[in-house]
Amino acid sequence: MKYAVSRETKIEKTLKYDVVIVGAGLAGLYTALNIDENLSCLIIAKDSIDSSNSWLAQGGIAAAIAGDDTPDFHLEDTVIAGAGLCDMDAVTVLVNEGPSDIEKLVSLNVPFDLDEYGELQFTREGGHNKHRVVHAGGDATGRETVKALSHIVSQRENITFSEHTCLYDVLVGPNGVTGAVVKQQEHEFVLIKTNNVVIATGGIGQVYAASTNPSVATGDGLAAAARAGANLANIEFIQFHPTGLWSGERSGQAFLISEAVRGEGGLLVNNDGVRFMEGVHKLAELAPRDIVARGIVQELKRNGERHAYIDITAKSEEFLKQRFPTIFNECLRRGINIAHDRIPVCPAQHYLMGGIETDLDGRTNIPGLYACGEAAHTGVHGANRLASNSMLECIVFGRRAAEAINNGKLKVGNDVSLPAFPIRPNATLNFSELRREIQQLMSDYCHVVRKKSGLEYALGRVSSMLTELEAVYDDSTEYLETLNIATVACAILQSALNRPQSIGSHYMEEEV
Repeated sequence: MKYAVSRETKIEKTLKYDVVIVGAGLAGLYTALNIDENLSCLIIAKDSIDSSNSWLAQGGIAAAIAGDDTPDFHLEDTVIAGAGLCDMDAVTVLVNEGPSDIEKLVSLNVPFDLDEYGELQFTREGGHNKHRVVHAGGDATGRETVKALSHIVSQRENITFSEHTCLYDVLVGPNGVTGAVVKQQEHEFVLIKTNNVVIATGGIGQVYAASTNPSVATGDGLAAAARAGANLANIEFIQFHPTGLWSGERSGQAFLISEAVRGEGGLLVNNDGVRFMEGVHKLAELAPRDIVARGIVQELKRNGERHAYIDITAKSEEFLKQRFPTIFNECLRRGINIAHDRIPVCPAQHYLMGGIETDLDGRTNIPGLYACGEAAHTGVHGANRLASNSMLECIVFGRRAAEAINNGKLKVGNDVSLPAFPIRPNATLNFSELRREIQQLMSDYCHVVRKKSGLEYALGRVSSMLTELEAVYDDSTEYLETLNIATVACAILQSALNRPQSIGSHYMEEEV
């Protein structure tokens, strides 16, 4: 058992809740709303409610609701995109239960976009053979869904919400989870007694130099779960979104140009205006994301350019403003009118297909520890996620985790005690330098295209840094995030080396 905290950590106060949910994106909020109202529930958010992958999600939620669609069609598209590595039981649950969870979101007044007849409006994205993606606010599905659910959460008497609260460690005893240590408002350490912890912390984008994820996505949930002894699975499968908006830099947060832009007719072209995905895949621009990302990387390698383009100038400015208001305005802010100008794009880290290994009810190998959303590995995504299945996974498996907790009827007891944390010397390391080096190593050697020699080199360097970090203690959030980034990066690199063959998003290039 390893901990980020030390015996020197001063616990300022102790709280007690039946359920603690770590993360306030779609997975965390929907889980909380399905928790029995007789159970006390605490949701902790590392930052504010508007700082999560869910808030930034543009495209929508995929579900077989349209008249010409079926769960079987949705299952087939999911498995094809996942390169055959999907867990069939998990996918079956996802596609069959998803429509009823969408109906519940509608009943909770999530403002999905409607057509002229007042029915749900559907669009199509990469890898889908049907129009089955519902959306809200045009290209602001995540924001509108999180806003609606967070409002309902605020009305629930059994739910407490704590912003600017960071998870340090999950505490585990002989019979499972006994509590968690968190830090509130950057200064106060709190022990929370609980027998149910749900990890819904989202992605690991800050492990890379360039990501569509927000700055809070430092893999805190995965790292804390791993320290507690939870199993991680398939974390070498990392999705690089083909179309991050090119800003002239290869680092920092990349603004996402949603796949829905290509779904509405946007074409990928090179600097000469020539399409290059034709002939690469039968769906061309709408091929699964791993194929499109590699297609862009190969085209840039061929022509020596730093980015490709999306051309959606065939659509009217009026249509684009209405369908993609967020994208239209952000591009315009950067001097790009997408109705007249091509959009410069380049792949950026976007999504983790693997994560904390769970069963179909969100349970991990540690009793009382659950995971859902991007932080979890349910098996639905296989080696490559089908577009807009991520938000669907959040609600389907978040609900199932809540139901498992409700059925367990495990209310927190009074026998929780603080374990004997190790004593470690104070840190003298430069955390920001270590963090930047890890991000650059991951971007250089564990990106869209990988080589065994590069992975081995990166693992050697990151492992050395992780050893240094684990040997010392610092009570700053900067230390915790650097420790977590190193922990997750090591696990990704080792998993990538353990899978020598190329499949899905894990593409191994032969050594020359």
